[in-house]
Amino acid sequence: MKYALVTGGSRGIGKAICLKIAAELKYNILLNYNSNTEAAEETQVEIETFGVKCDLLKFNVADADAVQNSLENWKAENTEAKIEILVNNAGITKDGLFIFTNKESWNSVINTSLNGFYNVTQAVLKDMLRSRYGRVINIVSLSGLKGNPGQVNYSAAKGAVISATKALAQEIGKRKVTVNAVAPGFIQSDMTKDFDEEEFKKHIPLNRFGEAEEVAELVSFLASDRSSYITGEVININGGLYS
Repeated sequence: MKYALVTGGSRGIGKAICLKIAAELKYNILLNYNSNTEAAEETQVEIETFGVKCDLLKFNVADADAVQNSLENWKAENTEAKIEILVNNAGITKDGLFIFTNKESWNSVINTSLNGFYNVTQAVLKDMLRSRYGRVINIVSLSGLKGNPGQVNYSAAKGAVISATKALAQEIGKRKVTVNAVAPGFIQSDMTKDFDEEEFKKHIPLNRFGEAEEVAELVSFLASDRSSYITGEVININGGLYS
């Protein structure tokens, strides 16, 4: 009963990651979502076509108590289950110039990406360390590496997760738990649906936005035994866009 926990797994990149891990690695999926139950249930049906089980967990990753209670209840009901893979994918954007960014827009973005990473990783890491095996994969962003105007809050959150990835990898490597980050550029998703793709792709060497499935391929590799000597890395998937 080996499971992969994917936060924000009902749509977009998260959904693609769930499907890829289920199809390629044959892990059961623990799919976290925050509000869209219909989308989560539809994704659950798709995942289970690969012959694995998919359990749904509804909680806001920014809510430490909700994360802890939800995962503890699930573990109590699934005593034979073991979470070997964690993909911290949940994130939100509230874009705007920093001078006009209010506290709610700042805190909600930081709380979801950065505190969400803390809350969920804390809840599952001890079991990985006891088992001496695990994969933690953090979905960050090009914005966290180079910064992006209009996204100071998002850039700050993702930049912090990038640094946390590198530090945590050094702490727990001896327990055979790897920690890596994947930094997408412009990917076709809900987050980019309002972007002017024709204008943006002029700056991308590969001249297009990426697909969620392409990000999922990379995550699946990092979640597998094929990546056993890779840890503390931030891998870009951005069509060559760096500045």
